[in-house]
Amino acid sequence: MSFWKKVLGIAEVSPLSEPERFEVERLIAGAYIDPSLGLDLKSSNSIKRIERYKMQLNVCIELNYPGASVQADIVSSLTLALQTMKGFDSVDVSVSWTIPAHKGQRDEVSRIKNIIAVSSGKGGVGKSTTTVNLALALIADGARVGILDADLYGPSQPKLLGIPDGTTPETRDMRFYAPIEVHGLKMMSMGVMVTEKTPLMWRGPVASETIQQLITQTLWGDLDYLLIDMPPGTGDIAISVAQTLAIAGAVVVTTPQDIALLDVKKGIEMFQAVNIPLLGVIENMAIHTCQNCGLTEHVFGQGGGEGIAKVYQSELLGSLPLALSIRKYSDEGLPILLAEPDSDESLLYKQIARRMAVNVAQPGVITALPKITFVDD
Repeated sequence: MSFWKKVLGIAEVSPLSEPERFEVERLIAGAYIDPSLGLDLKSSNSIKRIERYKMQLNVCIELNYPGASVQADIVSSLTLALQTMKGFDSVDVSVSWTIPAHKGQRDEVSRIKNIIAVSSGKGGVGKSTTTVNLALALIADGARVGILDADLYGPSQPKLLGIPDGTTPETRDMRFYAPIEVHGLKMMSMGVMVTEKTPLMWRGPVASETIQQLITQTLWGDLDYLLIDMPPGTGDIAISVAQTLAIAGAVVVTTPQDIALLDVKKGIEMFQAVNIPLLGVIENMAIHTCQNCGLTEHVFGQGGGEGIAKVYQSELLGSLPLALSIRKYSDEGLPILLAEPDSDESLLYKQIARRMAVNVAQPGVITALPKITFVDD
C-alpha cells in the first residue's frame, strides 16, 4: 500500500492514465539531472510512485544514496515543472532514500548495510582525516555511519573527534563493547582501549586477532555505512579485515607525489587480489593556495590521483587542498566538516562522500566473503 493510500485512504487515491503518467515522467526527466549520477530521475529509476489524490498530483522520488543535501532542490525543481500539468490543482513531491545493503557480512555485523575500507599505501597522506570527514559528510546527508579505527599501532580517530582522554567503551555481558558515540557517529578504536603512552608491541597474529575482536564484538547496531580507517600498507591487519568482512568496496587516499603513488598501487593490487571493488581514488593535499598572495601551487605534483584511477579503471572521486584550516581543526578535535560546514573544503568532502555512496549502491559488487590463499613461489 502506498504512502498516500495509508494517509489519505484507499478510495481517494488512484493511478494516472497512461498518457498522464507518460507526461509526468517526461516532465520529471527534463526537470532535474542528478549531479552525482549524471542522469535524470527517470533514467536512474528514482521515480517510486505517481498517484492522484482528488485534484492533487502526488510524486514520490526515492534515491539509493543519502540525499538530504539535494532533497530541497529536487522538490523545488519537480514542483515547478509539474505545475504545468493539466487536470490538477496542486502538486506534492516527496523525496526519500533507501540505501541498498551489500550482501555477505557475517552475523556479527549483519546489521551494517555497507562496509567501506578507506586505505592508503603509506602513512602521512591524510587518510584518517579524510575518513572522519567523509563519515560526517554522510551523516549530514542523512545516513547512519560508524568508523572502525583499524590502525592499532597509531590510532587517530579519538584525537580527530575530540574524545576526552580516559574515555573507554562500555561493556555488555563481559564480551561486547558499545561504540563511542560522538557527533552522531559511532566509533571504535584501540585508542579508547589504552592510553596514548601505551606501546602496542604485538606481532602479526595477536594484532590480527585483536582487530577481529574489535570488528565482531562491537555493538554497531543499524548502520548504513561503516568506514574502516585502515592501517598503512598491506600487512596482517589489512588481510584480517578482508578475511573477516565482506567489504562493499575500497577507497584509496593518496597525494599526487610519485613515491606515494608507488605504495598506493600495492594497496589497490591487494584489494583486487581479494576481490574487493575499488570505489575510487581521493587525491589529498593536491593544491595549496597562499593566503597572502593567492598563488596556487601543486606542492606534491599534479594529476597523480587521476592517473592511477585510470590505470585501474576507476575514477577520481575528488581532489582536496593542502589547507591550514583542515589541519588546524583536526588538531583541535573538531573536524572541518563540523567547524566550517559551509566552507569550500567541507563542500568538497560532501561531494566526494556522495559520489562514494553512489558507487557503493551500483550493482556488480561481490556477494560473498573473499578467500585468501598464500602460495610459495
